[in-house]
Amino acid sequence: MQAREAKFLEVIEKSPQFQIPLYQRSYSWTERECRQLWDDVLRAGADDSIKVHFIGSIVYIESGVGGITHKAPVLVIDGQQRLTTVTLLIAALAGVLGDSEPLDGFSERKLKNYYLVNPEESDERYYKLILSQTDRDSLKAIVDGNDMPKEHSIRIHENFELFKKWLTDKNTDLKTVCQGIAKLVIVDIALTRDQDNPQLIFESMNSTGKELSQADLIRNYILMGLETELQTRLYNDSWRRMEIDFGQEAYTTHFDSFMRHYLTVKTGEIPKIDAVYEAFKQYSRDTQTDDVSESQHIENLVSDIRQYASHFCQMALGAESDPELKKAFDDIRDLKVDVVYPFLLELYDDYLKEILTKDELVEMVRIAESYVFRRAVCNIPTNSLNKTFATFTKSVDKCRYLESVTAHLMLLPSYRRFPTDKEFYNTFQQRDLYNFRTRSYWLRKFENHNRKERVYVNDYTIEHIMPQNDNLSREWRESLGEDWERVQSTWLHTLGNLTLTGYNSEYSDRPFSEKRDMTGGFKDSPLRINEGLGIATDWNEESIKDRAGRLATHAVAVWSAPVIADDVLESYRLEKKERK
Repeated sequence: MQAREAKFLEVIEKSPQFQIPLYQRSYSWTERECRQLWDDVLRAGADDSIKVHFIGSIVYIESGVGGITHKAPVLVIDGQQRLTTVTLLIAALAGVLGDSEPLDGFSERKLKNYYLVNPEESDERYYKLILSQTDRDSLKAIVDGNDMPKEHSIRIHENFELFKKWLTDKNTDLKTVCQGIAKLVIVDIALTRDQDNPQLIFESMNSTGKELSQADLIRNYILMGLETELQTRLYNDSWRRMEIDFGQEAYTTHFDSFMRHYLTVKTGEIPKIDAVYEAFKQYSRDTQTDDVSESQHIENLVSDIRQYASHFCQMALGAESDPELKKAFDDIRDLKVDVVYPFLLELYDDYLKEILTKDELVEMVRIAESYVFRRAVCNIPTNSLNKTFATFTKSVDKCRYLESVTAHLMLLPSYRRFPTDKEFYNTFQQRDLYNFRTRSYWLRKFENHNRKERVYVNDYTIEHIMPQNDNLSREWRESLGEDWERVQSTWLHTLGNLTLTGYNSEYSDRPFSEKRDMTGGFKDSPLRINEGLGIATDWNEESIKDRAGRLATHAVAVWSAPVIADDVLESYRLEKKERK
């Protein structure tokens, strides 16, 4: 390894080309990181006492330790975020400067020919920086002054536009920007593949940029040590396809969670979200066998990850094409309970293997949904859900799949229990459902149960029939009775007093009779949740409780408990005791 301090611009100018290996993550800096770099550049450029500004390191692999001037392209293993961002800043600055030159060396022509392109080269060699996949064509378009490709890199495009906006701000002094860029300094670290271990160095680098995700580390661990041909094939045939399936934004936000669910399915243990990479390395080692070569083991592993990633996209990212399955998965997603995905991943895998039918899969998804929602309504602590779903299938007889899943859920004890109809019915009437975490979910499910013509609940607002106003009008106080303050505080946010409307502003705090009879009032409402309000004569504690009971009866059917014969359930109970 060779390390030296160097001016950023000199490193770029002397390098024939930097290439980002395809195992590296996509460009991921956001406005926050770009703003920090921008502020640092302005501060350094405006202060003569600041001679240099350090922005981190660039670590790259070369065929032999000969410095950055080695004629072959170098592969960047750390520092691509800083390298790409400064390149975007220089490209934006070049476009703004044109023929002007506020500082020696800073004109459009010089910036482009020194730091963006190799003017005497052609094809790929023409560009100073070659990114991977989607990022590559987007950066090329910027350097060439062309329109963005149709499937462009969101981050590349947005950050380039950000720098253009900041550079053209009337308060921006372009000479200060040029001076600040000229003061940028990095640590230039050259590795040789024969003498250094890039993966270990990559893991140990304390980057000053955006922290690597667990998925970034896993991808690099899998691909970095492979021969170039196998590395390229595995990335293009498997990993890149996963990135495309997830999409740019979802890959960044969801892939770490997916890998956690995948490892939970495979090991029965739930890794901490910030320890997924270490858990994956251990899993990889544990599944390596003597009769399979390391390269074949990696291929098998990547193939399996891709298969489960596809399952996850179907369920969690809305990619499922079957309408009935899609509807069930969408409800799970809206319920916002990620802990159920290890269980569902295994179910979906067995469904594709034809171990269970589509109807059985749908029913099991619905059972899991009811289980989670009923527990949330009944305020049962959620800390047991992780383990319940992580180890669920270990207690299931797949020869009697649906029956076994149903029995297992119904036999869960105490704090892991499936709430009964009675418990759910009583609690649903009394819970604060207005401030409920998944309010839009339960309203949508409640309104659309067994409807073929679906109601888009998000087009409506939630209405308190008895107003929230602490200073209730005389009419409302009389309607609620002498104990109106207790009635309001007890029942305000509960099921019986909540409804949906498109006339919230018109309703305001009007008396109940006006809300009922006005144009667009309760009498005119086509919504199922408003059934019965049009014929109610008054609104008081008794009215609220009566309506809550009717709605709770409907809720028991919407989030139904699984049904299993008593003698069958008893047989499973006996089997469970015998296993102990």
